[in-house]
Amino acid sequence: MPGGHAPELIVPRSEADVACALGTSAALLAIGAQSSLTGGATPRGEVLLSTERMRDFTWIDDARVRAGAGLTIAELDQRVRERDCSYPPGPTWTGATLGGTIATNAAGAATFKHGTTRAWVEGVTVVLASGEVLDLRRNETKAHADGYFIIGAGDGRVRVPIPTYRMPDVPKVSAGYFAAPAMDLVDLFVGSEGTLGVITAATLRVLPRRPATCLVFATFPDRRAALACVTAMRDEARHAWTHPGCGALDVAAIEHMDARSLEIVREDGADRRAGVTVEPDAVLGLLITVDLPPHTTAADAYDAFASSAPSGPAAPLARLAARLEQFGGDANAQLAAPGDVAAADRLLAVREAVPVGVNRRVAEARRTIDPRIDKTAADTIVPFGHVEAMLERYDQELRSRGLDGATWGHISDGNVHPNVIPRSYADVESGREAVRAFGLEAIRLGGSPLAEHGVGRNPTKQQLLRDLYGAEGIEQMRAVKRALDPEWKLAPGVIFPGP
Repeated sequence: MPGGHAPELIVPRSEADVACALGTSAALLAIGAQSSLTGGATPRGEVLLSTERMRDFTWIDDARVRAGAGLTIAELDQRVRERDCSYPPGPTWTGATLGGTIATNAAGAATFKHGTTRAWVEGVTVVLASGEVLDLRRNETKAHADGYFIIGAGDGRVRVPIPTYRMPDVPKVSAGYFAAPAMDLVDLFVGSEGTLGVITAATLRVLPRRPATCLVFATFPDRRAALACVTAMRDEARHAWTHPGCGALDVAAIEHMDARSLEIVREDGADRRAGVTVEPDAVLGLLITVDLPPHTTAADAYDAFASSAPSGPAAPLARLAARLEQFGGDANAQLAAPGDVAAADRLLAVREAVPVGVNRRVAEARRTIDPRIDKTAADTIVPFGHVEAMLERYDQELRSRGLDGATWGHISDGNVHPNVIPRSYADVESGREAVRAFGLEAIRLGGSPLAEHGVGRNPTKQQLLRDLYGAEGIEQMRAVKRALDPEWKLAPGVIFPGP
C-alpha cells in the first residue's frame, strides 16, 4: 500500500522498552515483517515499533514452546525441528513473524487439518496502550456471563465489553475482534491486528512428532470432477483423523489453481523450470499435502504411488493415485516424497509462480499504463458445500465485467483468492466492485469476506467488515477499542476509522 510515512522507528528488546515507547508516542504502529496484504503494517504518520529484536525461544516441555514476537515462522520451524516437532498453522510465506501471525490470526494451507493460529496459542504477553503488561494464559481468564472482561486491578480496573455479533461458522475468519460467549481473554488479542495491545511473546503448542510429508501435483480437464475428487479426499482425511492407524489417506491441505492460473504457469515457463507437465486442456490444478507416519522413507512413497496394491506406511499414496485416476486427473501427476526437498521445492515453485506472475503483471501495468493501478484481490471463504457455486460466481462476475483474472487458494478450506489482472485503472475500479460483490455473496452463503489476511487499512475490506457485522457490530468493536485504548494510540485507522 503506497504512501506510508513515519517520523520515528523504535526497535525494543523487552516489554519494558515497549511500555516506554507507548509512554512517549501519541500514535504507534507495531510491525513484524510488514508482509501485510491489507496495508495494516503501513504507517500513516505513527511511530513504528518493530519487534525484530524480540526473538527469544525456550522449550517449556515436549509439546509447548515460548517464543518472541519477532521470530519468523521459518526460524520457529527450524527450532522445533531440532526435536522433530512442528508448528503447523503458519502462513504460506514463512518470512512472516510470529507476532504478526498472532495479530492477524493467520492461516495457511494446512488450516484444513490443523486450524488457524488461534488454536495453537496457549498464552500471550501483551503491552496495553497504558503501558500495563498482561501475561495471559489460556483458560485462566474467561468472560463474565454478562459479556465483559475486567482487566487490571484497583483504580486501574477497566471493563471491556464483548461484541454480541455472531461470527461465521467457517474454518478461517480474520475479520475484526473475536467474540463468543464465555470466551477466553487470550482470544481478544489474537486477530486484533495490533489495535488493542502490542504482543511481545507467546506460548505455543507444537506437534510432538513431525509427520513425514509429501506433495502431489495433478491437473484435471474438468472442474466439477476435480472438485468431486477434493470432496472425496476431504472425507477420507477426516476418517483418518478420527481413526488413527486405519491406513486412510491423511490429507493436510489441498490447494487449487484455476485455468487462468495454469496459463500463467505456462506463459512464464514455471512448469518447464520445475519439470512439471501442465496439460493444455487442464482447467484446474491441485497441490495436495499428504501426511504419512514419521518413519516413512522416500522409497516407500515412490513405490506406493506407482503401485496398485502396496503395503507399509506409504500405502495411502496408492489410494491417492487411485482417486486421481477415478476423477480424471492427468496421468503425469508429480510426487515429492518425504525428505526429497528438491522435488518439493519444484512443486512449491509452481504454486508460487501464480501469485508471483500476477503481481509482476500488476506492477508492469502500474509502470507502463497508470501509476494508480494496484493489486485487487478477494479473500473469501464459504462452507465447502458452496465452493463450486462460489467458483462459478467468481468466473461470471469477472467475465461480465470484462476483467482478466486468476483464482487460486486453499480449496480444502473453501478459501480462495480471485485476483484481477488489470489492463487499465478502470479495471482496478471495476475489480474493487467485484471484490465487494464476492464478499456479499460469501456472507449470504454463511461464509466470511475476510478469511486470512485481516482488514488493515484497505477501504474495500473495511466496507466488507461493515457488510459482515453491520454498523452496530463496528460500534461494538470501537467500544472494545475505547476501553483498552481510550486515546486511540495503537494502530489508529486499522480495522476501522479512528474517532
